[in-house]
Amino acid sequence: MHVHRTPGGPETGPAPRTGGLAEVERLLAGRDVAVLSGAGLSTESGIPDYRGATGSRRRHTPMTYQEFVASEQGRRRYWARSHVGWQAIARAEPNAGHRAVEGLRRSGFVSAVITQNVDGLHRAAGTLGAVELHGGLDRVVCLGCGRRSSRADLDRRLHALNGTLFVPDAALNPDGDVQLPGALVEAFRVAPCEACGGVLKPDVVFFGESVPKPRVQQCYDLVDAARALLVLGSSLTVMSGLRFVRHAARAGKPVAIVNQGATRGDEYAGTTLALPLGATLTTLLEQLTSS
Repeated sequence: MHVHRTPGGPETGPAPRTGGLAEVERLLAGRDVAVLSGAGLSTESGIPDYRGATGSRRRHTPMTYQEFVASEQGRRRYWARSHVGWQAIARAEPNAGHRAVEGLRRSGFVSAVITQNVDGLHRAAGTLGAVELHGGLDRVVCLGCGRRSSRADLDRRLHALNGTLFVPDAALNPDGDVQLPGALVEAFRVAPCEACGGVLKPDVVFFGESVPKPRVQQCYDLVDAARALLVLGSSLTVMSGLRFVRHAARAGKPVAIVNQGATRGDEYAGTTLALPLGATLTTLLEQLTSS
């Protein structure tokens, strides 16, 4: 494997290059491949990403952990917008990409799935052991007593308090909320924890919040146990995902990236491929299982 260096600097991984579908197929054919998926895998299910072709990053500022815990107004804004957006998240179904990843796992080509997504679509496709790095929107946690409950239960309680909020043409954001008129936000009533009356938060890692260390270690262990790493639909802009690519490259493991657009991890990859994920992964699964 050719490794490149910055002048006077450390090894940074294999020299970046582009490759064809056959290279990704050969990588998977060797089995024991860990998958790291991002928002680009869910765009075909109607959930936009932050920075790709459907990206909302330039028009949407996600809720930060600091704003959520510090401000009742911030929590009201989050839950009002998320209450409307949750309807679309709850209706979303796994697409061909999610199903192909599960098929590759069932067939033994993929050994582990780590996802940066909070939409639960890997689980819905049957990949029950997928590690949800940033948590899941279908769960809620109390910041007071730590009790976890289902988002469906909270949704019923919020509906009882606020009725149906109809917002025509509301654009869904990747973190599951939508833009709402200020008057709707100000009138919104937030439900407390049923057990202790504390503050409820979606069981996801907000911007500005750290992924729990045991979960991070679990992901490192999965990458260590794998022979190679395949990144699907992630720009790797944030360190929470990029660190696993760097970790694999430092260990000398092959890294391949399939993403519509450049990523922050391209320099660590032996193969980069810009193709639609649903059709591409379906083709890979068909070719690998028919040979």
